[in-house]
Parts: sequence; C-alpha cells; structure tokens
Amino acid sequence: MSHTQAESTSYALIHEWLTPKATGGSELVVEQVLRFLDADLYALIDFESTNVDSYLYGREIGTTFLQRFPGARNGVQKYLPFLPLAIEQLDVRQYDVLVSSSHAVAKGVLAAPHQLHVCYCHTPMRYAWDLTFDYLARSRAGRGLPGIATRYLLHRLRQWDALSANRVDYFVANSHHTARRIWRCYRRDAEVIYPPVNVNRFQLQREKKDFYLVVARLVSYKQVPLIVKAFNQLQLPLVVIGDGPELGEIEAIASPNVQVMGKQSNQVVEQYMADAKAFVYGACEDFGITLVEAQACGTPVIAYGEGGAAETVKDMRHHGEQGTGMLFEEQTVESLVRTVECFEQQESQLSPEVIRHHAEDFSEAQFRDRFSHFLVQCQTRFQQQHFPSQAE
Repeated sequence: MSHTQAESTSYALIHEWLTPKATGGSELVVEQVLRFLDADLYALIDFESTNVDSYLYGREIGTTFLQRFPGARNGVQKYLPFLPLAIEQLDVRQYDVLVSSSHAVAKGVLAAPHQLHVCYCHTPMRYAWDLTFDYLARSRAGRGLPGIATRYLLHRLRQWDALSANRVDYFVANSHHTARRIWRCYRRDAEVIYPPVNVNRFQLQREKKDFYLVVARLVSYKQVPLIVKAFNQLQLPLVVIGDGPELGEIEAIASPNVQVMGKQSNQVVEQYMADAKAFVYGACEDFGITLVEAQACGTPVIAYGEGGAAETVKDMRHHGEQGTGMLFEEQTVESLVRTVECFEQQESQLSPEVIRHHAEDFSEAQFRDRFSHFLVQCQTRFQQQHFPSQAE
C-alpha cells in the first residue's frame, strides 16, 4: 500500500457499549486505538460523549436503536436478544477499514467486499460459550419453562456468533488463551497482541509491608471466597478490596487476619498494591490487567495458573531470578495454601526491579506499536489478495 493510499484510507472503530460504568480492558483498547488511528467511532449505545469526565466528551459517536431503550445507560445486557440485530443496523459502508473491539457482538457489523475488517477480540461471547452453564445456574431465567426459552436463545446466539466470525478478515486476540478459545469457537487463527496496561500509573516500590492483597469484583468466578478460606487456614494477613454480590458472604467467613475493605478509590488501591507483600488472584481470566498492574509496582503475584495469568506471571520456581511470582495449579484451598507456603520460603529471591521491568512489556506504548504495525500488515495483505492490480 502506497503512502498516498494510507493517507486517504478511512477508518471506523466499532465497540459494544460506551457508558461511565464500562471501564474495563476493552475500553482501554478503544482509547489507545484512537491515539494512533484517525477513526470514526460507533457503538450499540453511547453515554460517554455527554460525560464531561470522559476522553470521549463532545465526540460524535454513531449508535443504534438501543440508545433509546429504557435503562440503556446502565447497560444493554438485559436486551441480549436484540444485540445481534442492533449491531447489524450500523451503516459503515463508507469506510475502507473496519476495526472492531469485540467481547460480544461488535465483530458482527456488516461489511462490504471492498472493506477490510480487523477484529480485536477480547473474548468470544462468554455467556454463549464457556459460561453458559454458570449463567443458567445463577439466573432465575435458567430454570423451569423460562429456562427452556433461555437455552434456546443461547443456542441461537452461538449460531449467530459463529456465523458472524466469517465477517472478519483478521482476528487479534488479547492472549494466547483467548486465541485458543477463538479457534475452538470459530476455527479461526488469531494474532496475539496483549492489551494496553497503564503501567506508568503505578510506581515501583521496593520495600513491602507484611500483608497479602486481593483487588477484584466480588463475583463468583473471581474465586475470592476460596482465597479468604485459604488465608483463614494460613493465618496470614490478607486485605480484600472490592465490591459485588459476594461481599456479605466474604465478610461472614473472614477470620480476624482478613480485612475486608469493600470498594476503595483508585488512589487507595494503588497504595495497597505498592505496599503488598504479594497480590493474590484466583480467577481464570482471558488476560487479567490487575495482575500486570500489581507487577508494575514491583509486587509479586500469586495466581491461578490458567488463562492469561500463565502468560503474564513468571513462576519463580521455573524462571529463577527472572521470576515475578508463583502460580497455583488448581482452584482449591489446598493448592493455594501450598503455593503461599512455598512463596513464604522463597520470596526473598524475587527482585522488585525485575518484576517492574516485566510489567513494562505490556505498556500502552507497546500495544500501540504492535497493533498499528499489524494493521498495516493486514491492509497490505488484503490489498494484494483482493486488489492485486492496485497493490504495489
């Protein structure tokens, strides 16, 4: 692709929803893509362009009919059956390149034959695939006659999700774990580019205090009660920061050595992350940004060794002086207890400087460099394959 062609290329960035409550890793990807790509932004709903505290304040953003649905500001997950239809109503025919940031339906936007579509996939639609049975077990809609209807809905969602993957020319995954899930659900290969982490928000702290730390949403798959039970048994100091439906249960089972602080400000979280002897995490995440944030403070991580953690945490038992923490093999109290006891014996071998240096591999600048480079590669390849007479 020539320099002139690159300058004249028009881009659309499509995301699921933009609300003040949506502040996860997928939103960070949107923010960083817009730092290097002059793209028009589209979403199912948008309540950020009117939010004075948002970097999107005052920006023109294309939306769908869901924008006018009751309660849309608090999220559109409750309108799940309408999401595929809604994303297909976005008219993006005027653009040369479509970039979707997708964890649900954004990749299903309709594209014309001349348009390149690159999807940064945070995860295949979890409630339609991996978490189907968890979703049915927790929801009242998963039982009785409503349960039959819900199962049929999820069945149709899986069909649409797999079909809409064919609308994507190139997939990008946020981890090798997610890339394997993309292959399992869609039978498509994916380039792995880790999501951006604002490591500069956290300062390296060499001197640590004598407590372990959990920062997480208190929902079932985060496995925080498991961590609390393990530390009840270990009788080591643990601080739990976070809010969610399991807060009451966690407070009820916590021993005196466990301090449950509930929701805290970013400033408090940053200080506790810097002070902690180790950050403890029990969930299987697609990536796990908080694990990298803890390491940006020079704080080692003890995490369940599946999913993204296996890619972002270097187990000191295998990596020696380049280690950044330890991984436990099973989501059980016994497995975590054994790993913490091992960590207590070997923690002096860890270097906060080495841990911080490892976290910098996942910085925002690294993400922008890798993703922008891959996007150029995709454009060149697409041009050569589909428009060989125009390619140089």
